[in-house]
Amino acid sequence: MITSICIAQLNFLVGDLSGNAQKIIEAARDAHAQGAKLLITPELALCGYAAEDLLLRPAFQQASDEALQSIVNASKAWPGMTLLVGHTQATAGTLHRQNTASWIGNGRIQASYVKQALPNYGVFDELRYFTPQHQPCLIEVAGIKIGVLICEDAWVQEPAQAAKMAGAQMLVVVNASPYHLGKQAERQAVLAQRVAETGLPVVYAHMVGGQDELVFDGSSFALNADGSVAARAPSFETALVTIALQQHADRIQLSGDVALVQSGNAYLWSALVLSVRDYVRKNGFPGALLGLSGGIDSALVLAIAVDALGKDRVRTVMMPSPYTADISWKDAQEMADRVGVRHDVIDIAPQFEAFKAALADQFRGLAEDTTEENLQARIRGTLLMALSNKFGSIVLTTGNKSELATGYCTLYGDMAGGFAVIKDLFKTRVFELALWRNANDPFGTGLNPIPERIITRPPSAELRPDQKDEDSLPPYSLLDDIIGRYMENDESVEAIVAAGHDRANVERVVRLIRINEYKRRQAPVGPRLSHRSFGKDWRNPITNGFRG
Repeated sequence: MITSICIAQLNFLVGDLSGNAQKIIEAARDAHAQGAKLLITPELALCGYAAEDLLLRPAFQQASDEALQSIVNASKAWPGMTLLVGHTQATAGTLHRQNTASWIGNGRIQASYVKQALPNYGVFDELRYFTPQHQPCLIEVAGIKIGVLICEDAWVQEPAQAAKMAGAQMLVVVNASPYHLGKQAERQAVLAQRVAETGLPVVYAHMVGGQDELVFDGSSFALNADGSVAARAPSFETALVTIALQQHADRIQLSGDVALVQSGNAYLWSALVLSVRDYVRKNGFPGALLGLSGGIDSALVLAIAVDALGKDRVRTVMMPSPYTADISWKDAQEMADRVGVRHDVIDIAPQFEAFKAALADQFRGLAEDTTEENLQARIRGTLLMALSNKFGSIVLTTGNKSELATGYCTLYGDMAGGFAVIKDLFKTRVFELALWRNANDPFGTGLNPIPERIITRPPSAELRPDQKDEDSLPPYSLLDDIIGRYMENDESVEAIVAAGHDRANVERVVRLIRINEYKRRQAPVGPRLSHRSFGKDWRNPITNGFRG
């Protein structure tokens, strides 16, 4: 006998309880029309992930309960089909909730499973909000006993083993698993391990979409009991994924369409594009604007923004100062022309001179230094925010991870804005992605959007005569490796030196990381792309006497 089930790989909006419920209802209607016996939604599909301190509000839980009831009521229209819906439920006598997946069918909740393993590391704070419960939950669909797990439950052995001991013939894992580089392969390897331990096939249901710093890539999949891939959904796209279940005696065989796995840079580009598109769309901005300097960082952000929003919703502004090279004017204009966006030029030399005149008495007898450099950046930030206020578009900032780590950025200047698109990309990766995007056109907006000279010329902030980034920082190939080892992997200074780096460089970079925490706390949010980003992953104190 062959039974079909569906995964609702959907893009949910945190807090839009009625809207999310409607998406689930529409997916259920479509799945039922296809003859599916089970529709699976991702973890916390009803409220979205991560709802953070909204979960502590009694009114939020009440609205969630009402939205869940609307799905229960609607299920009467789909006889013979069961829904597995991720939601929160109240825990009696406390402010905590339970991260729950409920089996719904024929107008009632038939059973509920509560998440057992609550992650409390990296970007996860589930012990702040949820109470676990340690017991399996099975339901029978078309004669097959299915055990459910929620995300982190599948990363440890016990919940899957408990479901098997309770009689499960297959496992369903519902997830809200944030993307980072390499995460898709990591998930599949972990689930393959659970399959090998239990001998049970597994269906992994995941969500898609951007939510503040987090990006969810979809990529739902199914593994047969032998570990082979039975089905895989597209990445970074919504989909109603159909999987066929065929029972042979005591063995369940799964089958479905298997989408191609994207390459590393293609996958990363899709994550960047989706994060920008969803941040702008979900927060109601009409479009985006950015300062286009003629440098590599703003060029890459522009290419991402056009792929995400289309040329008509993106605007660029060149704001030359006395130190801006002629080729920067030309390269910025050429790129704007290539991608077809509105491009304006606002000369900041008059404002710069006015600021210096206003401060002349205060600065008398003192040489020009980074103070005057930062004035230029802050004038640009003020102008961009004025345009944002007037026209409603969000300012996309253009700083990369290398700059944020070392403080090579200006507070209230180039850091001013609403969304930091490449804040989790090292400078070396910025160059790599620019080359990749020039050779690939994943969203059909045109090849070679970035002029070659922008990629090949030495990076410069152009805030003083003949300035180059590497006058102030080690070469990016060395700098990025030191930052990655120290910040992402928690290696000590001694270990980094032992790996071949110059001690003076290492100590200098580590000091810069430490003393610039106050800047990063005031930076806009941006997409998390690595396994450890500045933001939710990195919570170092600003006032900090540790020097180890």
